[in-house]
Amino acid sequence: MLNRRKLLQLVPNLTLAGLLSSRLSAKSVTPMVSSEKIKEIENIYRALGVRTLINARGTVTIVGATKMLPEVKRAMDLASSHYVQIDELMEGVGQKLSDLTGAEWGCVTSGASAAITFGTLACITGGDPDKLWKIPDLTGMKSEVIIPYYSRTAYECAARSTGAKMIAVSTPDELRDAIGPNTAMVLVLTGKYSAEGPLSIEKIAALTAPRGIPILADAAAEELVVPNPHLAQGADMVAYSGGKCLRGPQCAGLLLGRKDLVQAAWLTSAPHHGFGRGHKVGREEIIGMLTAVEMWFKRDHRKENEVWTEWLEHISQKISSVSGVTTAISQPGERLSNRFPNLEVTWDQNEIQLTGYDLENLLWEGEPRIAVSGAGSFLPFPPNMNPNIRINPSQMDAGEASVVAQKLYDILSHPPKVIASNKSPLYDLSGQWEVMMEFHASEVSQSFVFEQEGGVLRGSHIGGFATRNLTGSIHGSEVLIRSSYTDHGVRLNFEFTGTVKDDAMAGQVSLSEYGMAKWKAKRKKY
Repeated sequence: MLNRRKLLQLVPNLTLAGLLSSRLSAKSVTPMVSSEKIKEIENIYRALGVRTLINARGTVTIVGATKMLPEVKRAMDLASSHYVQIDELMEGVGQKLSDLTGAEWGCVTSGASAAITFGTLACITGGDPDKLWKIPDLTGMKSEVIIPYYSRTAYECAARSTGAKMIAVSTPDELRDAIGPNTAMVLVLTGKYSAEGPLSIEKIAALTAPRGIPILADAAAEELVVPNPHLAQGADMVAYSGGKCLRGPQCAGLLLGRKDLVQAAWLTSAPHHGFGRGHKVGREEIIGMLTAVEMWFKRDHRKENEVWTEWLEHISQKISSVSGVTTAISQPGERLSNRFPNLEVTWDQNEIQLTGYDLENLLWEGEPRIAVSGAGSFLPFPPNMNPNIRINPSQMDAGEASVVAQKLYDILSHPPKVIASNKSPLYDLSGQWEVMMEFHASEVSQSFVFEQEGGVLRGSHIGGFATRNLTGSIHGSEVLIRSSYTDHGVRLNFEFTGTVKDDAMAGQVSLSEYGMAKWKAKRKKY
């Protein structure tokens, strides 16, 4: 087994990281940011009317994801001061990534999602420019990507965007039946099932490798392990995010694996013209991502975890004195993805009449703004109605744990009163309603079908993509409707609020990560 220490013996000259830093200490893991620097940073955003926040949620894209290492920022600054031929740069970086990770080759992409897109294109085109220029018209090319059901997430869009048809399977027999002349590759989300399930990478490879069908593993949020466990199990390529635990550039990722496929993947991406031109990665991100990988093998991960755990213990100690509040710190164990400690905060709702969603929003709307659990994603669905929140310390700065602890203490020890509406419904909404949705640049017709029992609503929301279940309530003339469709990784979570008058109603709708819209509806009359 090639562990980190042996790797460093084999690759003694981690050039960029060696130039930029020595081994990280606990202090350098989370440097204290001066008050002058904080003001300078805040002024950049406040000039735009944008609030800064304390990220106690983790490496989530919507709140900024990772905090880049100082060595990465320094390397990117140096890279920006000189020009290079980008293909030559990637050739050198590809070899260096191979030396560091043990993979045959590597390339830097504009994120893990882009790595999946280009890995898919490599399997479809094989690096043939004539085929590349036909994308997304796959006529005459391999056009199908097989995906185990456990791997279906929002991120499969990265493969589907190429024009490929996704073929979902749940058993080895279904996998055998799905394999055919149009199969370009298999896309697998790494985790428990990819390691030991009936459709593990190893078991999939036993069926696909003899037929020359590659496997691409999505390990976006995972740590880099040498030797790579997914390649060892039979995957041909693995995609990683730079904006997660690697603490590299937010808009960068890695594709590691078979040299022929990874090099073909690079040719389908920018700076080369064609389908992938929009997924550009510059010399700064390329060097920054390489530096992040080099630093991964120099960082003191044990010390990082100790510091994060100390912060959680400080928060826990502060808020545990509040009557009804309990806390528990969980460690990541053996999993590779999102390997951070977390603090689970729970409370007795008889004493503190708040839901997790309430507390998330109170922290989000407070000063300073604090993101925990699902905060910052507009509308998690369903909203967390349980009395708990989760705190991830991995993206916090030194000193911020005390701020988080004090804000939690203030809210939980003196919670605001939640006044529930007890108004009887003034209308019966049962039946079908014609809905007009007003988006930024379009108006779209949809439908509601309601069944009403007292003030409780159930039924269907018929949208352009799919019909989804809805739930809701009506108090007096005020209506709340929530609908959700999350099958196969789709994320359509809407929350309608408005008022009813006779056979019409109107209001605003949160589209979750897609912002806000207006809506109005009329009862359908037959």
